[in-house]
Order: sequence, then C-alpha cells, then structure tokens
Amino acid sequence: KGKFSVLAELESTNFLRALTLLATNADPETATSCTRRDILRLTLEDYQKWANLVENGFVEAARFLHRQKIFNSRDLPYQTQLVPLAAILTNLGDMGETKTVQQKIARWYWCGVLGEMYGAATDTRFANDLSEVTNWVKQTAKEPRTIQEATFQENRLSELRTRNGAAYKGVHALIMHDRKAMKCSDFRTEVPIDEKIYFDDNIDIHHIFPKAWCEKQDIKPDEYNSIINKTALSASTNRKIGGDAPSEYLSRIQNEAQINPTTMNDILAAHLICSNTLRNDDFYGFFKARKEALLETVAEAMGKRIIREGDDLLNTSV
Repeated sequence: KGKFSVLAELESTNFLRALTLLATNADPETATSCTRRDILRLTLEDYQKWANLVENGFVEAARFLHRQKIFNSRDLPYQTQLVPLAAILTNLGDMGETKTVQQKIARWYWCGVLGEMYGAATDTRFANDLSEVTNWVKQTAKEPRTIQEATFQENRLSELRTRNGAAYKGVHALIMHDRKAMKCSDFRTEVPIDEKIYFDDNIDIHHIFPKAWCEKQDIKPDEYNSIINKTALSASTNRKIGGDAPSEYLSRIQNEAQINPTTMNDILAAHLICSNTLRNDDFYGFFKARKEALLETVAEAMGKRIIREGDDLLNTSV
C-alpha cells in the first residue's frame, strides 16, 4: 500500500482473489474463477509465480486511479473493482500502459462505477471482466458485459447527495478531470488539482451555492445537496466562500487573489459551471446547465448515451 492512499483499505483476501483469477486464467484445464474454494486450492507454486506480479498490478491500478482523479480510499467508488482492475493490468503487462488500452480500460472502469455494477459484486463478474476486458483490449472479442449492461439514467444524477454511493464518488472524480486545454483548478489558488495538490491543499467536495444561502432562499435540501451543486475545492477556499451568495464570494475571491473575471470564468468552466448563472445567483439556471454538462461528462466516460425520461433501456450505446 505504501504511498498509495487509494489502496489503504485493500484487504488480503482481495489480493488473493486477484492472484487466483490470474492463476486459474492461465491454466487451460480450469475455468477462470476466484471463489473461496479456488483460493484454498492455490498451490505454493501458484503463489510464488504470481505474488510479485499481482503486487505490481495493484500498484499499476493505483496509478490508473490517480489518472482518473481518485487519490484516496475514501473516494474510491468500489473496493471490489480493484480486484479485476489489478488482474487485468497484470495480465496485459506492458500492453496496458499504452494510451489506447488505457482508454479502453477507463471506459470499462467508468461503466462499472457509474452503472453501479459492483454494488453486489460477485466472483462471476470478476472472472468475466478479466477474460472479457483482456480479450476486448486485444481485439479478439466484443465489448465486455460490464460495458454492455451498464446504464445511467438522467434522474439518477439529481439523486446523488452523499459520498456513500459509488456513482457520487465517480462523478466527484469526473469533475476534476482535465478537459482539453482546461485543467480543473481551485477557485482561489488557480492551481490544477493533481495528486500533490489534492493532499497538500485538503481538496474535498463542497457546495457551490452554499447551504446557508440556499436555506435562506427556501431551496430544498434535495436540490442543494445534490452533487450537481458540489465541486472540488480546497478547505481554505471553502472557508472563504462561507455562507454567502456566489456573486459575493466570487467578487471577494477575485479581489483578494487578484484574479480577473475572465480567468475566473475559465476556472468555473473547467468545473462545468455556467459563470453567468453563478454571478447572477441564479440557482435554478445554474442547476439546469450543470446537470446537462455533468450528464455529457458521464456519457463520455461510459461511451454510452444517457437514458432520458421516457426512454426505454434499449439502444443506449453511442
């Protein structure tokens, strides 16, 4: 686990599960599996052959997660998804380091997270993912079932209010992603959020329209507590925001940090925030625009269209 906080809660059983997946996958006479029975059947030779490789696979999984803007175990959507992720990266070896392959793995990963496919993860899904993702990457098979089966419904976004849920943590991470020339930066410091800044500046998810202000405007908790009204900010910037209206705190931050309005608008855009609605204290205009921006981001990460109200669950691929 060492320097990788994202692996802080990794359990020894999950390490053994990943190792067993790889050992059974490499044996042509057995089916790929990682049930408790299969773990108990591991031989010393199996362990010695795979242990170091699997350890490195988890390190590569941590690095992959850092690239996805997931830096600590508290923000990891699913502990269980580490098992197939590490096994896949171990199995692919050097091939797994290329940009094209990383993009495919990322699509599988985000389908698992945003489709909430690991809420009741089974050993069967782990086994399927190792075989299907590896073969898909090598272009010898169709899309993995985890991608095929994953869906995200429009109304689900508004329901994400607490960090207990995998999809909430997933959207939180997606907000911090780089977008072409724009890097997601703190409102006040203008420093792009990376691994070092995340920990040094105590980056966390905070309200954009402050709770105290929303309550004064009779905005419902279900609305202001939605992830649509939250973004990644440093603890010090959040204190600067306080409970004031956005128009007030933006002006204060700009003056104190000597940030011109155009630059601040660019910073807000990187957070998928419509600056005009924020500067006009227009909560509902902001909410509508950001919801659409976040839905587009989710669709891009999954490589699938969002299911809108009135849609059926068919034809969800882009």
